[in-house]
Amino acid sequence: MKRIGLTGSIGMGKSAVAAMLRQEGVPVFDADAEVRRLQGPGGSLLPAIEARFPGTTGPDGVDRARLGAAVFGHPEELRALESIVHPAVRASQKRFLRRNRSRPVVVLDIPLLYESHGERKLDGVIVVSAPAWKQRARVLARPGMTVAKFNRIKRLQVPDAVKRRRADYIVDTGTTFDRTREQVRRLVTCLRRKAGR
Repeated sequence: MKRIGLTGSIGMGKSAVAAMLRQEGVPVFDADAEVRRLQGPGGSLLPAIEARFPGTTGPDGVDRARLGAAVFGHPEELRALESIVHPAVRASQKRFLRRNRSRPVVVLDIPLLYESHGERKLDGVIVVSAPAWKQRARVLARPGMTVAKFNRIKRLQVPDAVKRRRADYIVDTGTTFDRTREQVRRLVTCLRRKAGR
Protein backbone atom coordinates (compact mmCIF):
# COMPACT_ATOMS: atom_id res chain seq x y z
CA MET A 1 0.00 0.00 0.00
CA LYS A 2 1.28 3.44 -0.98
CA ARG A 3 0.43 6.11 1.57
CA ILE A 4 0.17 9.52 -0.08
CA GLY A 5 -0.30 12.80 1.75
CA LEU A 6 -2.67 15.47 0.47
CA THR A 7 -2.13 19.04 1.58
CA GLY A 8 -2.49 22.64 0.52
CA SER A 9 -2.85 26.08 2.02
CA ILE A 10 -6.23 27.58 2.89
CA GLY A 11 -8.42 28.27 -0.15
CA MET A 12 -6.41 26.16 -2.58
CA GLY A 13 -9.17 23.63 -3.32
CA LYS A 14 -7.91 20.67 -1.32
CA SER A 15 -11.40 19.52 -0.31
CA ALA A 16 -12.51 19.48 -3.95
CA VAL A 17 -9.45 17.43 -4.93
CA ALA A 18 -10.07 15.01 -2.03
CA ALA A 19 -13.64 14.51 -3.31
CA MET A 20 -12.29 13.82 -6.82
CA LEU A 21 -9.85 11.25 -5.45
CA ARG A 22 -12.73 9.48 -3.68
CA GLN A 23 -14.72 9.50 -6.93
CA GLU A 24 -11.77 7.73 -8.56
CA GLY A 25 -12.00 5.00 -5.92
CA VAL A 26 -9.09 6.10 -3.73
CA PRO A 27 -9.74 5.87 0.03
CA VAL A 28 -9.13 9.26 1.68
CA PHE A 29 -8.66 9.87 5.40
CA ASP A 30 -9.73 13.43 6.23
CA ALA A 31 -7.96 14.57 9.40
CA ASP A 32 -10.08 17.73 9.74
CA ALA A 33 -13.33 15.80 9.38
CA GLU A 34 -12.15 13.36 12.02
CA VAL A 35 -11.38 16.22 14.41
CA ARG A 36 -14.88 17.62 13.82
CA ARG A 37 -16.38 14.20 14.55
CA LEU A 38 -14.35 13.73 17.74
CA GLN A 39 -15.29 17.23 18.91
CA GLY A 40 -18.88 17.18 17.68
CA PRO A 41 -22.07 16.23 19.57
CA GLY A 42 -21.28 13.22 21.75
CA GLY A 43 -17.66 13.24 20.58
CA SER A 44 -15.23 11.19 22.62
CA LEU A 45 -12.89 14.15 23.20
CA LEU A 46 -15.47 16.45 24.79
CA PRO A 47 -14.87 15.42 28.43
CA ALA A 48 -11.10 15.93 28.19
CA ILE A 49 -11.47 19.26 26.37
CA GLU A 50 -14.05 20.53 28.86
CA ALA A 51 -11.84 19.49 31.80
CA ARG A 52 -8.86 21.39 30.40
CA PHE A 53 -10.81 24.32 28.89
CA PRO A 54 -13.96 24.81 31.01
CA GLY A 55 -16.93 26.34 29.24
CA THR A 56 -15.78 25.47 25.70
CA THR A 57 -18.12 22.52 25.08
CA GLY A 58 -21.86 21.95 25.16
CA PRO A 59 -24.64 19.77 23.71
CA ASP A 60 -23.53 20.68 20.17
CA GLY A 61 -19.92 19.71 20.86
CA VAL A 62 -17.01 22.12 21.00
CA ASP A 63 -17.78 25.80 20.80
CA ARG A 64 -15.11 26.58 18.21
CA ALA A 65 -15.12 30.32 18.89
CA ARG A 66 -14.58 29.89 22.64
CA LEU A 67 -11.98 27.17 22.23
CA GLY A 68 -10.20 29.21 19.56
CA ALA A 69 -10.11 32.22 21.88
CA ALA A 70 -8.64 30.04 24.63
CA VAL A 71 -5.76 28.73 22.51
CA PHE A 72 -5.10 31.27 19.74
CA GLY A 73 -1.96 33.24 20.57
CA HIS A 74 -1.27 31.05 23.62
CA PRO A 75 1.30 28.40 22.59
CA GLU A 76 1.12 26.50 25.88
CA GLU A 77 -2.67 26.23 25.67
CA LEU A 78 -2.47 25.18 22.03
CA ARG A 79 -0.01 22.42 22.94
CA ALA A 80 -2.39 21.26 25.67
CA LEU A 81 -5.22 21.02 23.15
CA GLU A 82 -3.00 19.22 20.64
CA SER A 83 -2.00 16.69 23.32
CA ILE A 84 -5.70 15.80 23.60
CA VAL A 85 -6.60 15.84 19.91
CA HIS A 86 -3.57 14.50 18.05
CA PRO A 87 -3.35 11.03 19.70
CA ALA A 88 -7.05 10.43 18.98
CA VAL A 89 -6.67 11.44 15.33
CA ARG A 90 -3.58 9.22 14.97
CA ALA A 91 -5.54 6.28 16.39
CA SER A 92 -8.36 6.91 13.89
CA GLN A 93 -5.83 7.11 11.06
CA LYS A 94 -4.31 3.76 12.08
CA ARG A 95 -7.77 2.17 12.00
CA PHE A 96 -8.33 3.66 8.52
CA LEU A 97 -5.01 2.21 7.30
CA ARG A 98 -5.86 -1.23 8.73
CA ARG A 99 -9.28 -1.21 7.03
CA ASN A 100 -7.69 -0.32 3.68
CA ARG A 101 -4.46 -2.34 3.89
CA SER A 102 -5.33 -4.31 0.73
CA ARG A 103 -5.77 -1.14 -1.37
CA PRO A 104 -2.88 -0.13 -3.65
CA VAL A 105 -3.08 3.57 -2.76
CA VAL A 106 -4.59 5.51 0.13
CA VAL A 107 -4.54 9.26 0.68
CA LEU A 108 -4.15 11.01 4.01
CA ASP A 109 -5.69 14.49 3.79
CA ILE A 110 -3.67 16.50 6.32
CA PRO A 111 -3.94 20.30 6.07
CA LEU A 112 -0.83 21.02 8.19
CA LEU A 113 1.22 18.14 6.81
CA TYR A 114 4.49 20.03 6.32
CA GLU A 115 3.97 22.13 9.43
CA SER A 116 3.80 18.92 11.52
CA HIS A 117 6.58 17.14 9.53
CA GLY A 118 4.11 14.35 8.73
CA GLU A 119 5.53 13.89 5.23
CA ARG A 120 8.42 11.83 6.64
CA LYS A 121 6.13 8.82 7.15
CA LEU A 122 4.60 8.89 3.67
CA ASP A 123 5.42 7.53 0.22
CA GLY A 124 4.71 10.85 -1.47
CA VAL A 125 2.87 14.16 -1.13
CA ILE A 126 0.27 15.83 -3.34
CA VAL A 127 0.13 19.61 -2.97
CA VAL A 128 -3.02 21.40 -4.14
CA SER A 129 -2.20 24.88 -5.37
CA ALA A 130 -3.69 27.89 -7.15
CA PRO A 131 -2.57 31.44 -7.93
CA ALA A 132 -2.44 33.76 -4.89
CA TRP A 133 -5.16 36.04 -6.28
CA LYS A 134 -7.55 33.12 -6.66
CA GLN A 135 -6.73 31.79 -3.19
CA ARG A 136 -7.44 35.22 -1.70
CA ALA A 137 -10.74 35.58 -3.55
CA ARG A 138 -11.91 32.12 -2.45
CA VAL A 139 -11.02 32.65 1.19
CA LEU A 140 -12.43 36.16 1.50
CA ALA A 141 -15.73 34.91 0.05
CA ARG A 142 -16.19 32.65 3.09
CA PRO A 143 -18.71 33.80 5.71
CA GLY A 144 -17.05 35.60 8.62
CA MET A 145 -13.65 35.79 6.96
CA THR A 146 -11.65 39.00 7.11
CA VAL A 147 -8.37 40.08 5.55
CA ALA A 148 -6.76 40.14 9.01
CA LYS A 149 -7.94 36.61 9.81
CA PHE A 150 -6.80 35.35 6.40
CA ASN A 151 -3.36 36.87 6.93
CA ARG A 152 -3.09 35.32 10.43
CA ILE A 153 -3.93 31.88 9.01
CA LYS A 154 -1.42 32.27 6.20
CA ARG A 155 1.34 33.16 8.68
CA LEU A 156 0.76 29.83 10.46
CA GLN A 157 1.11 27.83 7.22
CA VAL A 158 4.17 26.90 5.20
CA PRO A 159 4.08 29.21 2.13
CA ASP A 160 2.58 27.76 -1.03
CA ALA A 161 5.82 28.24 -2.98
CA VAL A 162 7.69 26.12 -0.42
CA LYS A 163 5.00 23.42 -0.48
CA ARG A 164 5.21 23.29 -4.27
CA ARG A 165 8.99 22.84 -4.14
CA ARG A 166 8.68 20.01 -1.62
CA ALA A 167 5.76 18.25 -3.37
CA ASP A 168 6.02 14.98 -5.26
CA TYR A 169 2.86 15.85 -7.20
CA ILE A 170 1.04 19.15 -7.73
CA VAL A 171 -2.63 19.55 -8.62
CA ASP A 172 -3.36 23.01 -10.03
CA THR A 173 -6.86 24.20 -9.12
CA GLY A 174 -6.36 27.60 -10.71
CA THR A 175 -7.90 26.23 -13.88
CA THR A 176 -11.36 24.88 -14.73
CA PHE A 177 -13.06 22.20 -12.66
CA ASP A 178 -12.87 19.75 -15.59
CA ARG A 179 -9.16 20.32 -16.10
CA THR A 180 -8.52 19.81 -12.41
CA ARG A 181 -10.51 16.57 -12.52
CA GLU A 182 -8.43 15.39 -15.49
CA GLN A 183 -5.23 16.11 -13.55
CA VAL A 184 -6.57 14.02 -10.67
CA ARG A 185 -7.49 11.12 -12.99
CA ARG A 186 -4.00 11.11 -14.50
CA LEU A 187 -2.46 11.28 -11.06
CA VAL A 188 -4.49 8.31 -9.78
CA THR A 189 -3.43 6.27 -12.82
CA CYS A 190 0.20 7.19 -12.12
CA LEU A 191 -0.03 6.32 -8.41
CA ARG A 192 -1.67 2.96 -9.10
CA ARG A 193 0.97 2.13 -11.70
CA LYS A 194 3.72 2.93 -9.19
CA ALA A 195 1.96 0.75 -6.62
CA GLY A 196 2.00 -2.13 -9.09
CA ARG A 197 -1.78 -2.18 -9.70
